[in-house]
Amino acid sequence: MPLQRRVPKFGFKNINRVEYKPINLDTLQELIQKTQATAVDIDLLLENGLVSKNDKVKILSRGELTSAVEVKAHAFSLKATEAIEKAGGKAVKL
Repeated sequence: MPLQRRVPKFGFKNINRVEYKPINLDTLQELIQKTQATAVDIDLLLENGLVSKNDKVKILSRGELTSAVEVKAHAFSLKATEAIEKAGGKAVKL
């Protein structure tokens, strides 16, 4: 049997990939209502158990944000940024 059929095949793993922990707008809205926060940052998400210490956070656009808050995260989707600014808030990239 030829060598290329005897050797197992493996996929490609990109060593430069950045993995984000996704947080949706509806989760942020529940957190804001629960804590009465005016700003959402990594420390607030960490205190409430939504992320762990070394996670990078990306805000995604599922749900609706009704509170005008300043959101600080590592990355934002385009629609999430628009929804935050439409609600009167501010999206700050870390």
